[in-house]
Amino acid sequence: MEISKAYTFDDVLLIPQKSSVQPSGCSTTTNLSKNIKLEVPILSAAMDTVSESKLAIAMAQLGGASCLHKNMSIDQQVEEVLKVKKYESGMVINPITIGPDNLISEVRLIIKEKHISGIPVVNSQNKILGIITNRDLRFSRNDKAKVKDLMTKNVITIRQGYSSNEAKKLLHKHRIEKLIVTNSQNQCLGLITVKDIEKSEKFPLASKDKKKSLIVGAAVGVGEDGLKRAKSLISANCDFLVVDTAHGHSKAVLDIVKKIRNLSKKITLIAGNIATEEAAIDLAKLKVDAVKVGIGPGSICTTRVVAGIGFPQFSAILNVKKALKKFKDVKVIADGGIRYSGDIAKAIGAGADAVMIGSLLAGTDETPGEIFFYQGRSYKSYRGMGSIAAMSRGSADRYFQQDVKDQLKLVPEGIEGRVPYRGPVKNIIDQLAGGLKSSMGYLGAKNINEFKKNAKFVEISNSGIKEGHVHDVQITKQSPNYPVNE
Repeated sequence: MEISKAYTFDDVLLIPQKSSVQPSGCSTTTNLSKNIKLEVPILSAAMDTVSESKLAIAMAQLGGASCLHKNMSIDQQVEEVLKVKKYESGMVINPITIGPDNLISEVRLIIKEKHISGIPVVNSQNKILGIITNRDLRFSRNDKAKVKDLMTKNVITIRQGYSSNEAKKLLHKHRIEKLIVTNSQNQCLGLITVKDIEKSEKFPLASKDKKKSLIVGAAVGVGEDGLKRAKSLISANCDFLVVDTAHGHSKAVLDIVKKIRNLSKKITLIAGNIATEEAAIDLAKLKVDAVKVGIGPGSICTTRVVAGIGFPQFSAILNVKKALKKFKDVKVIADGGIRYSGDIAKAIGAGADAVMIGSLLAGTDETPGEIFFYQGRSYKSYRGMGSIAAMSRGSADRYFQQDVKDQLKLVPEGIEGRVPYRGPVKNIIDQLAGGLKSSMGYLGAKNINEFKKNAKFVEISNSGIKEGHVHDVQITKQSPNYPVNE
């Protein structure tokens, strides 16, 4: 038996090159597929203590994206997708409308349930009659009054094909917050809001689709639930689906990938997790847009100890990228093992197009869960999807244990723990993207493609690893990008 040697991120370093490139002039733009471009090559992991709509919105605004976890019902996951898609858009397509003879009580109910502040009023031909907003309702006490009695009739509209500047001028001129978009027949096509314009200007790197809505992905499993979930998510205009399992080179995964691809040729489809050349080729032949690489490198994953299975992450990325030379359109996502921004640089230098991270984001404001205190410090909960609690909630199929009904018989491949509270996710993404740009500057690379071409690595010893970290000094103030004693 021949045993090969494989490397983790700690085992190698990028070699600096001659450079005239400043980090501030580097572009970290990457492609997740033919249809999805990210300004920042970072995805948040499909974990129930990490990725829900709040983080997904923030990640997309910052130029990355999120993969919503699937430890929830199909309807709940669809609702999470819709929260992201509706949060920001150039125009709200086919907005909720109401008729002139509807009651004010109905308006109040819609506004409360849908978290909106105004509704266009239309007739049976969808032609604009007016708009009713919170301002119109403010002093009304008669819920049995009709919409036509309280609505604003002289409504300001803009014709389809408008420019952003035209919309801004009209909103400012008339001191209004909503602008209805109409066609030549005065039919309601959409709604522009001041908030959407402000968000667009505040987050210029935001990841958006062709309709200017934020990009979001979602995890699906194997079997019938996976297929039903995929159908519902595609109908909800989810941008990408991730067939998310611990072993992406299994028959169950290959089968569900085929079925989802038959459902939609357009949806960006990602599958994983894998670590070998054979797995990459088999998935590429099924027309996935990207593969997710990583068997056991995550901080909360115990697969390598429990099952004795895995592959050091740096070498796994190299292997998969090598296998995909004939499938140039298939992208590589490095999932797990990222502890520092330098690990992102190493992953991309090895061939990854993006990285997926969990633990570095888990302690941020935007992740699920409450902040709690332990020994004078603030923390948030973080658990692996292979932990007993997560598997009991719905992720058992990720580890092909969906048929195990007795919780005591579940074989976990992850743990539950805590991570330090880290504040807004923007602070983390800024540091990670900044570290990647620093690495690009050292390699004389203005963009990701140049970075990959210029990347050369050297193997280092344990002494080299020790030398590369802080040594012979006691840290008195923690750095935002070099966590210690966590």
